Amino acid sequence: MKTNQQGFDIIIPVYNEGENIIKLIKYLLNSSKNISNIYICFDFDNDSSVISIKNSEYKNNKNIILLKNHHSGPCEAVKTGFYNSKSKVVVMYPADDFHNGLLLDKMYEYFLNGYDVICPSRFMKGGIMKNCPLLKSILVRIASFTLYYFARIKTKDPTNGFRMFSRKLLNNVSIKSNEGFAYSIELLVKARHLNLNIIEVPSIWIEREDRKSSFKIIKWSKSYIKWYLLAFFR
Repeated sequence: MKTNQQGFDIIIPVYNEGENIIKLIKYLLNSSKNISNIYICFDFDNDSSVISIKNSEYKNNKNIILLKNHHSGPCEAVKTGFYNSKSKVVVMYPADDFHNGLLLDKMYEYFLNGYDVICPSRFMKGGIMKNCPLLKSILVRIASFTLYYFARIKTKDPTNGFRMFSRKLLNNVSIKSNEGFAYSIELLVKARHLNLNIIEVPSIWIEREDRKSSFKIIKWSKSYIKWYLLAFFR
């Protein structure tokens, strides 16, 4: 783990990830040599993720930072992490992703080479998506296909919440999304308007089978649709 402002910060939105969070922190630290801080963003004080960390070897680790969100939900957790991080580059990382840790340093290399948004992609050559619920899979694939081929968004996986952003982008935009992971499309649209450099890398997503997906189609649809439509206007 980096001890200065070099490297990148990781933002992890959590909701009762007590069984996974310690394993995930260890996995990430073993996967990357460029992590500066890991921000654990939670909604309520008795979240099992928070309890697990406070009772773990990381309880006094100054680089594992617990942040309570101003409002509830994954999008608010992401914004809380973004606004508290001081790093030049920030990663939003899913709390249940044990497949892409080794991708982080490769993404960071792209940042060092001038890219502002590095997009892991399940749908480009080499990417994988498995066990996704049928309706979610259909909607995600339709959105991805149309945004890439018709709106000319420069990634085949624009709805993926796992992503790396430069401070150049985050310091020049205000995130308006407040539901789900709609910020992922919003920031791509705004990065394009700012003429920032975007690149994608193949990634793996295997849906968890031990609990229901947290993807809330009806609740989050308004925010997703708004930025989906705005993507077609340059």
